[in-house]
Amino acid sequence: MIRLLIVDDDAMVRAGLSMILGGADDIEIVAEAGDGAEVPPLVAEHRPDVVLMDIRMPGVDGLTATEALRRTSAPPEVVVLTTFHADAQVLRALRAGAAGFLLKDIAPGDLVQAIRKVAAGEPILSPAVTRQLITHVSDGAAGDRTSRAKTLLGRLSEREREVALAVGQGRSNAEIARELYMSVPTVKAHVSRILSKLDLNNRVQVALLVYDAGT
Repeated sequence: MIRLLIVDDDAMVRAGLSMILGGADDIEIVAEAGDGAEVPPLVAEHRPDVVLMDIRMPGVDGLTATEALRRTSAPPEVVVLTTFHADAQVLRALRAGAAGFLLKDIAPGDLVQAIRKVAAGEPILSPAVTRQLITHVSDGAAGDRTSRAKTLLGRLSEREREVALAVGQGRSNAEIARELYMSVPTVKAHVSRILSKLDLNNRVQVALLVYDAGT
């Protein structure tokens, strides 16, 4: 079972999400929260696999809660909820380690599949959305990020760098395998080493790093 925590300040939204996701035979709603301040104790108590996090809340917002969670040991995956494709707060959440984002008008079936994908370790950003987001949204301090990104990418081997650049272009593992003439398991191994070497949470952060480096 996928253990899920739903965080949204709107009780009606929480009820709708619970109805949709609770109907899946492999998803268990372990708790709900209306404020980001409630998230850490609920996560400690219920140990969810995934947290579905509203980004805008009147108390502690979803971004602050996401950053706090990702600093803990063995944190759950976080998926942020938003009403906009290109939201600076969403980008900041992805930099903090969120596994992706969902629009609040997502179809029920797609929502269920998205939670399953995140629980399986697959970020829920399509290549097209990834490129759109990292191309059109900026949250300042670009110069510092560029220098840091180039330094980090310099730690990679030539092959790892090729894989990282392909991830940055929104390529799937299968597409990278075809383009770089390697097997999918080898691509996965390279991605795992890249995440470990650069101390990143997921391939979304790899894509953002490549963007920051200007490569």
